[in-house]
Amino acid sequence: MTTTSAPPPAATREAYGPALVKLADAGYDIVALDADLSASTGGNKLAGSYPERWFTVGAAEANMISIAAGLASTGKTVYAASFAVFMPGHCFDQIRVHIAQQRMNVKLIASHGGISVGEDGASAQAIEDLALMTSLPGMNVVVPCDAVEADAMICRAAEDQEPWYIRLGRPKLPIVYTDGPSFQLGKADQLRDGNDITLIACGLMVEPTLRAADTLAAEGIAARVLNMATLKPLDEATIIQAADETGAIVCAEEHNVIGGLGSAVARTLALHRPTPMEQVGINDTFGQSGPWTALLEEYGLTTESVVTAAKRAMARK
Repeated sequence: MTTTSAPPPAATREAYGPALVKLADAGYDIVALDADLSASTGGNKLAGSYPERWFTVGAAEANMISIAAGLASTGKTVYAASFAVFMPGHCFDQIRVHIAQQRMNVKLIASHGGISVGEDGASAQAIEDLALMTSLPGMNVVVPCDAVEADAMICRAAEDQEPWYIRLGRPKLPIVYTDGPSFQLGKADQLRDGNDITLIACGLMVEPTLRAADTLAAEGIAARVLNMATLKPLDEATIIQAADETGAIVCAEEHNVIGGLGSAVARTLALHRPTPMEQVGINDTFGQSGPWTALLEEYGLTTESVVTAAKRAMARK
C-alpha cells in the first residue's frame, strides 16, 4: 500500500505568478502591474510567457493604481501587486477614488501582509490594511490560509468585473486544503464541526486554530472551526448560525484587533445575536523586528492563545 505524503509548506504569495500564467493560458484578458517588487510578489512570472501583458512602474504605487484604473477602463482585467504596507499604505486615496468609487475591474494583490514579514520590522508590517480596505464600499476583501486557497482566490477574481483586495503572506505555511480548495466568495468554510464553541480564523491563523480545536477536543470540548477567508462581503448568516448553535465565539487573525475580522464578527453579533466573544490578534500595537515565528509568539498569535480565549468565552456563556 502506498501512502501520500503531505504537500510541503508554501507561502501564499507563491501562488500569484503561476496563477497569472494559468489565467492567461486559459484565455482571460488579463494584464499585470508591479511596483518594483516583482521578485518578491512573484508577478514577474507572467513576463516570461506573456511579456506584452506585464508592466512594471517602479516604486510608484499611486501611479500604478492610476494606470491600473486606466487599463481597466479599456476592458482589461487588471492585477496590481505590491507589499501590503505600500498598498494600501502609499496609495489609499488613489484606490478609493480611482478603483473603489468607479468600481473598476482591478485586483489588488497585497503581498507580505501582517507581522510575519519578520525581520523587516514595524515599518514593513501591515497590521491595519484590512481595516482600510473593508471600509471601502464595493471592495471584495479576502485572506487565504494557504497557497492552495490563494490560487483559488486569484483565479476566481478574474471571473467578475469587481475590485478585489487579496492579502498574501511571506512565510511558508502548512497546506490546509490538501484535497483542493473550497473557496467561495462571501462564504465561510467549516473545517471542523462542534457544538461547544466556534473558532473563526483567517489567513495564517487558520492552521493554529485547527490545532487549538484538537487540544480542546482532548479536553472534551467540541470546537467548530470556520475559515472566514472572505472578510467582505462577510458571511453573516454562518456567524449567526454558529452563535445560535454553539453560544460562544473566538476570532483569530494576523491583524490589529481593531478593524479586522474580529471587529466585523463583533458587529454582526452585536446587531443580530449578542454572544460571548473573544479575540486573538495584535492588541493595538505596532510590531518589531525578529524571526516571524518568534513574533507570532510575542504577540500571542498561537494555538495556546486560541485555546485560552476559547475557555474564557465559554466561561461567559
